[in-house]
Amino acid sequence: MKTLNDFNFENKKAIIRVDFNVPLNDKLQVTDTTRIEAAKSTIIKVLEDGGSCILMSHLGRPKGKEDQFSLRHIVDEVTNVLGVQVQFVDDCIGDKVTQAVTNLENGEILLLENLRFYEEEKKGDVAFAEKLSKLGDIYVNDAFGTAHRAHASTTIIAQFFNDKKCFGNLLAKEIESIHKVLNDNEKPVTAILGGAKVSSKIGVIENILDKVDHIIVGGGMTFTFIKALGGNIGNSLVEDDKLALALEILNKAKAKNTQIHLPVDAVIADDFSNDANTQIVDTTKIPEGWMGLDCGPQTSINFAKVIANSKTILWNGPLGVFEMDNFATGTIELGKSIAKATKNGAFSLVGGGDSVAAVKQFGFANKVSYVSTGGGAMLEMLEGKSLPGIEAISN
Repeated sequence: MKTLNDFNFENKKAIIRVDFNVPLNDKLQVTDTTRIEAAKSTIIKVLEDGGSCILMSHLGRPKGKEDQFSLRHIVDEVTNVLGVQVQFVDDCIGDKVTQAVTNLENGEILLLENLRFYEEEKKGDVAFAEKLSKLGDIYVNDAFGTAHRAHASTTIIAQFFNDKKCFGNLLAKEIESIHKVLNDNEKPVTAILGGAKVSSKIGVIENILDKVDHIIVGGGMTFTFIKALGGNIGNSLVEDDKLALALEILNKAKAKNTQIHLPVDAVIADDFSNDANTQIVDTTKIPEGWMGLDCGPQTSINFAKVIANSKTILWNGPLGVFEMDNFATGTIELGKSIAKATKNGAFSLVGGGDSVAAVKQFGFANKVSYVSTGGGAMLEMLEGKSLPGIEAISN
């Protein structure tokens, strides 16, 4: 795969697809700069070579041109993070944009307006992609969060650059990290899959069964497995139409010698609230009217042992409703175990919106090997699917 290091950007205009789809508060101020920081090394490399950068991104899900989704709101924050003044143009195609690009000098950065102000972006419109392509000499895709979408700026545009296209540092690192977990790994490999539903992770489980030694199951999907095995789960979250599938997964894992670890105890509550009454019980003996909202202390001990013996760790999804303090302990203890294993030499990859939010909230982001920036894109790669944004550069 071609990366930034295959090019010298001197006197070149790099058109870079970044993922600046960042959260904004009521005052339209950026509340989390992670995605901007993630693109920094790519942008700086182009500038240090003696080139200039044209940045394009989407923000939110606008219906036409809506000011609350304008990228002008993030210009100051992007300037702060990059340490270089960022220019802005309030469109992404047309004469005004062409003029701004023509005036752009080496060492300068231009941010284009929200791509999704044009419906052609999501439709993967070829004519729209061609107009974008005329703005740069070299195309750089550094937006992993949208690499699974065949949009104009992430995929279609690449066809206009022949061999003048490459992955940015962030996207290259994402591909490398997932490859390291799935293919180029050191054993034993452990995958931790949390979250609410088995159905959302079934593709991942089926694709990784051959590649991992252990699968730790947590979160709401625990109870679909427990019920399938004949346990009483009270009012816990369950997918009744997936019980047979859960048993099938357990049988497939057994046949492949992959160990599946389920929580043995749970923190249960009589209401979905941080103020609910709670108790700790066996996961197979949850009384009616109660629901499991976190894994229990014995489960944390069991999971810690598996993680301590792992050399490669993938974490996708929390083990409980960590947004509520009383049901965050399982996720925090898991984070501690992964941090400790990483310190002892294991490679750990964390990805997926909720687990990323958890590692940030509880201070583990710098204690794991890599935190992925793309939820849906990472899941699709783990499912073994090829991502159009990656294929477009690789071909």
